[in-house]
Amino acid sequence: MRGKAFKFGDNISTDHIAPGRLFHLRSNLPEFAKHVLEDADPEFASKMSKGDFVVAGSNFGLGSSREHAPQIIKIAGVGAVIAKSFARIFYRNAINIGLLAIECDTDGIDAGDELDLDIEQGILTNLTNGAIIPIEPLPPVMIKMLNDGGLVEHIKKNGGFNLED
Repeated sequence: MRGKAFKFGDNISTDHIAPGRLFHLRSNLPEFAKHVLEDADPEFASKMSKGDFVVAGSNFGLGSSREHAPQIIKIAGVGAVIAKSFARIFYRNAINIGLLAIECDTDGIDAGDELDLDIEQGILTNLTNGAIIPIEPLPPVMIKMLNDGGLVEHIKKNGGFNLED
């Protein structure tokens, strides 16, 4: 996966991601996605391209447990969210809906850097500055689940959840 980094700081909440004042759009997620991360960067949705990366500091996705936050990130076309750490419920919701969430040191990534992410090899390469950032390779079953579109779609497609996959 290749894309441009959009850099955010620590403690980006679900309200930064999916603004509460726009919660009336929760029944129209494609419209809601046009406002993704608007309270953290008002121009994010209009500047990003499909496959670009959200890069953040610690505790990304803190706050309420609403699934709309990772859903609209995915619908907007973000390739992955890469952060130092995630709020537990956000991380679980992201995986459940098939949004790739990667934990690693993001200090060496600046806004606008071009990144190449190899989840099978466990390598994030910053093509702008040449830095190679190790990530924990994802287990094959997790890659399969993400490729299937998340936990629910994986179970529908495969008739269950087999850890031996």
